Amino acid sequence: MVGFIFDVLNGLFSAILFVLFAYMILSWLVFFNVVNLRNPTMARIADVLDRITAPILEPFRRFIPSVGGLDISFLIAVLIIGAIQRQLLPIAERNLYALIGS
Repeated sequence: MVGFIFDVLNGLFSAILFVLFAYMILSWLVFFNVVNLRNPTMARIADVLDRITAPILEPFRRFIPSVGGLDISFLIAVLIIGAIQRQLLPIAERNLYALIGS
């Protein structure tokens, strides 16, 4: 059961990282005028990605200013979430297994 919970958490972190990377790529494409948000499909995609990533990125945006109009807060978010996924999650799993004795 513990392994399943940590597999779900690992999958959740991976999904969050995937969405953050998608947001990053789309925001850079818009910034460099490769993609135009006047296209309704792209505008909808950007809106969905913004609604998903805004709660994650907002705490970082308070402290990290944009560089030349380019939002880099997601880089710090990706680093922190990746570190949690790769470093803290396995440690928590091992400690929980040791605690319950399975």
